[in-house]
This record gives sequence, structure tokens and C-alpha cells, in this order.
Amino acid sequence: MNNHSCEAIVITCIDFRFQEYIHKWLEENFQPNTYDRGAFAGAAKNSDTILSQIEVANRLHHIKKAVIINHEDCGAYGPKGHIDHHVRDLQQVKKQISEQFPNLEVATYYLHLDGTFEHIV
Repeated sequence: MNNHSCEAIVITCIDFRFQEYIHKWLEENFQPNTYDRGAFAGAAKNSDTILSQIEVANRLHHIKKAVIINHEDCGAYGPKGHIDHHVRDLQQVKKQISEQFPNLEVATYYLHLDGTFEHIV
């Protein structure tokens, strides 16, 4: 068995409009090759998928942190994609992660169209 680890898993939406912002944010907040990355339409909207990916990263890569990033104007959320819906989903998935993986630090963000990251508590 390989013994390798990384600091975190970062899960975002797939939306191409935000990738440049996310890439820059990752460069500013993590060293190269210190995180796993997953992208799913709607990000926090898919808590079962997120939890399964975190389980793999936690088991295989011994992560210490999970970061979930939702964004403004998300097509996966459709017309119900108001910021309050995103905040509710981010808070819910954070709670689920903390319950299932009490060893992990969890950070959630809402990414605005202008590239501003809003930390969601």
C-alpha cells in the first residue's frame, strides 16, 4: 500500500466561468500538490457524492481539511439558486461532514460572479 497524504480535498462546481478564480484561490491558499480536487454540478447540492469523495480522500490520502465551494448563478440550482439556498446547503453539508468525519476541519465558501469568495460559517 502506498503511504501518501495531502492536506485537503477541495470540492467545487464544474462551471467554467469560475475556474480561473478557483485556480487563483487554490494557489493563494495551498501549496502545489497538497490537495485533492473534485468538481460536481451544484457542489454542495450533492452531499452524498461529496461525502463519498471525502471518505476516499480521508482513507487514502489522510486529509486534514475539506473545502466546499458553491457559486452565484449556478445552473444546477436553477431558479431556486438564491444565496440563502446555497448557504443552507453549505451549512448542511458542513454539518454532515463534521458528523461523519470529526477529525476534519471543514470550510465552506460562496463564490460571487466577480470572483469574491465569501466564507460561510
